[in-house]
Amino acid sequence: MNWLDTVLQGVLLGGLYALFAAGLSLVFGIMRLVNLAHGDLIVLASFLILVLVAATGIHPFLAVLIAAPLMFGAGWLLQTYLLNRTLGKDILPPLLVTFGLSVVIQNGLLEGFTADSRRISVGALESASLSFAGLNAGVIPLMTFTSAIVVIVALNRLIYRTALGRAFRATSDDPVTAGMMGIRPQRIFAMATGLAMVVVTIAALYLGTRANFDPTAGPARLIYAFEAVIIGGLGSLWGTLAGGVVLGVAQTLGASINPEWQILSGHIAFLLVLLVRPRGLFPRAND
Repeated sequence: MNWLDTVLQGVLLGGLYALFAAGLSLVFGIMRLVNLAHGDLIVLASFLILVLVAATGIHPFLAVLIAAPLMFGAGWLLQTYLLNRTLGKDILPPLLVTFGLSVVIQNGLLEGFTADSRRISVGALESASLSFAGLNAGVIPLMTFTSAIVVIVALNRLIYRTALGRAFRATSDDPVTAGMMGIRPQRIFAMATGLAMVVVTIAALYLGTRANFDPTAGPARLIYAFEAVIIGGLGSLWGTLAGGVVLGVAQTLGASINPEWQILSGHIAFLLVLLVRPRGLFPRAND
């Protein structure tokens, strides 16, 4: 039963990794943009929620309702005035620009908040747990996993059942032809990045409530997000959830054997999946 509890904790941890990865997967799937600043944007959103809570005294879950539109706007502006200029056949410019953006965000946060670690307090929810069939699960981890499922369902419905989603898919398949049909790819890309920043804000909330964070925490979040996306299969949102679960279970199983093996176990699981399924568990059919 102890092993079952360990696996359960890993599955719930995978929900957090799926939230880290969902925005990254969305942006890559639509515009093939690899955003090296993604982890730092998650940390930036965590600090934004922290500031809103401190300034207004509202609950963190309500602060997200303010932070999400702000992050959407920031994503829109970032894509419109910076990242759109880097897109093309060469993948190097986006990598260089987003790497530079990562450095700017980290140093800006260090200047504004120092290197001290912070945490977003949610009161009694932090220690609340539920028990069933001899297993224990924290309320916040359960909420994280549920939020990951809701986000992925919402994104899938948006992509496959709305006019905006059709524009996303058309632009992803062939931006030139989409432009001839009246779609403006640069606006579509800006909308995609804005939506990704909304997902980033949700991920930031659970990052801040489940663990301490500091201005340099972004790169580790980026690695987890990349691994979840690649394990699941590039462009597959449900695959992203599966990738997060694989990564989370591997880490908790490794930690149960030796606490020092937690991070290493996740990386080993990532490499093993690549050896067996180089395109990931659930690659898109048109990849």
